[in-house]
Amino acid sequence: MQIELRQLRYFVAVAEEQHFGRAALRLHMTQPPLSQSIQGLEAQLEVQLFIRTTRQIQLSAAGRALLPEAKRLLAQAELLPDIVKRASSGQTGELRIAFISIADYSILPPALRKFRQDHHAVKIELNEATSDKQLVLLEKSEIDLGFLIPPIPSALSNQIHYKKVRSEALILAIPESEAQRDNPNELATYKDLPLILFPRKIAPALHDSILSCFGNAGLTPIVSQEAIQMQTIIALVSAAMGMALVPESVSNLKRPGVTYYPLNQNHPGIEIGVAWRKDNPSPVLQAFLDLL
Repeated sequence: MQIELRQLRYFVAVAEEQHFGRAALRLHMTQPPLSQSIQGLEAQLEVQLFIRTTRQIQLSAAGRALLPEAKRLLAQAELLPDIVKRASSGQTGELRIAFISIADYSILPPALRKFRQDHHAVKIELNEATSDKQLVLLEKSEIDLGFLIPPIPSALSNQIHYKKVRSEALILAIPESEAQRDNPNELATYKDLPLILFPRKIAPALHDSILSCFGNAGLTPIVSQEAIQMQTIIALVSAAMGMALVPESVSNLKRPGVTYYPLNQNHPGIEIGVAWRKDNPSPVLQAFLDLL
């Protein structure tokens, strides 16, 4: 059985007017085809929708049951053009974002706030993950976008786009108990403190930039701990387990027992960017990329 919206529209007009002639005028048509359409709808449904007399027509029990449903379907049909236009322009839908913790202290919150202003109907799913994990998720199409630290492996370069969004300097994170030393902005000032370091297998660029800072200063760090989360690294600094070099936005993570200092010398910084699959056609993803 296939009922057309036109038939429902005719039915609602007759039901509201309770008169075929007035309904035909309202619909800008003649009465005979209107009557034929209603009869065809009744034949399809195998019920009588109207009780007809010589003077008036009334809805039958079946007609009274159909009327609110017919109105609901017609109202939904009127919304369809707007729904599909909003979807095609990225106004509705879903966006799955993975991010490293550094992005959570810098670019991600303002980007999400701005995106929400014009895309409040989009469902956003957030997942904190290291850069290597994000590449796996992208390869499996389990996320739409990742905020990560490059590089993108050459094996994935034909599948994944990458765009730089931010560069950050590395700064010192020092236990508060060690913060009163002379020349606090010099890396050499803390050469006796153990270094808490990000593992190279998780983010080789960040790991290598940190070690380059020591190399440029003619120092060899004493690596005491490795941790994969910035929150954990800062917690270890707070516990006076050592010092760390972290991206400058991590200073937004205020924790008792930790003091941040910029470095005097020019040292390698760290780059943050976004990566997404080349074959992802999502209008929501494109809208977010346009904002970035």
